[in-house]
Amino acid sequence: MAIEVNRFLGRTGVRITPLTLGTMNFGRWQEEQESVRIIHAALDAGITAVDTADVYAQGRSEEIVGKALQGGRRDDVFLATKFHGQVGSDPQHAGSSRRWIVRAVEDSLRRLGTDHLDLYQAHRPDPHADLLETLRALDDLVRQGKILYYGTSVFPAHQLVEAQWLAERHGLVAPHTEQVPYSALVRGVEREVLPVAQRYGLGVLSYGPLAAGWLSGRYRVGGAQPESARADLIPGRFDVSLERNQRKLVAADALAQLAEDNGLSLVELALAFTLNHPAITSAIIGPRTQEHLEAYLKAATVTLPGHVLDRIDEIVEPGTQFQERDTGRDTPSLQPAALRRPAEDSAPTQPRQSTPSSQPTQPTQH
Repeated sequence: MAIEVNRFLGRTGVRITPLTLGTMNFGRWQEEQESVRIIHAALDAGITAVDTADVYAQGRSEEIVGKALQGGRRDDVFLATKFHGQVGSDPQHAGSSRRWIVRAVEDSLRRLGTDHLDLYQAHRPDPHADLLETLRALDDLVRQGKILYYGTSVFPAHQLVEAQWLAERHGLVAPHTEQVPYSALVRGVEREVLPVAQRYGLGVLSYGPLAAGWLSGRYRVGGAQPESARADLIPGRFDVSLERNQRKLVAADALAQLAEDNGLSLVELALAFTLNHPAITSAIIGPRTQEHLEAYLKAATVTLPGHVLDRIDEIVEPGTQFQERDTGRDTPSLQPAALRRPAEDSAPTQPRQSTPSSQPTQPTQH
């Protein structure tokens, strides 16, 4: 089943497929041989975009992608990776400072076996790095030809606007893309982030169309607790017995029933919903098997009629965010201490353990 290259990435003029192959599992939950096989199968099916990150399996994901793209495949792939998460045990090897960016990009280029990246993304906001310094470092990489475009990931709307303003004011190349978590169960970005992305012509890569497994079809009211590697790592986010997850479970069950009533699998309904939003350029998928990949490819051909989209909105209202953790980032300004203490009480040189840059990126983080 071939997929069409029919989406423009914001205002870049670059065409990519509505599905982007995500590689977070490669090198951690999937061995190299199986990972390479899935990459090749995705490319053979017509997928043109591959997304990885230096922190995925501490560099192994990038190495596996690099091996899979040998033999002439690199030229036809829109290759994206990310920096910011801590790589290794040295806390200096993290963040969005110029010092780390200029080293991190060289490490990623080496692991991926390429002389340039099509897209280089700041994996998370960095409250301890000046945004202008980060933009200048990325602007330099564009002008040097080491990266063609750059973007951000799970940045709040105000920082997306600030980045555009700073770039215009200082004559820099502005960010081209934003990466967000988005699904029928995780709709917080509909409030501000997606409208801002549309306003500035940003290409949007969304991840988690199945809401970290909640929309896989296994979460049903009255059913057993589904088992998964993610649930083992962060059970509080997936434990269906917890009160805070009950509304989410009821919604997932109602969406599954809606899919059945319309002759669809829940995967088809979920992915079609994500791709329906006009701000979304491409949805990042993370298949662990050939069967998963084929299900995603089939789902990408589904178009939902208006009455189904309306019913989804009734089940999960636009802008709904069941858990703050579903945003994909910790938000320092919303942490309890930040709400009741002046900022000067927290010295920037001694970040709290809960801030994104104070610890390695967790394996469950996209």
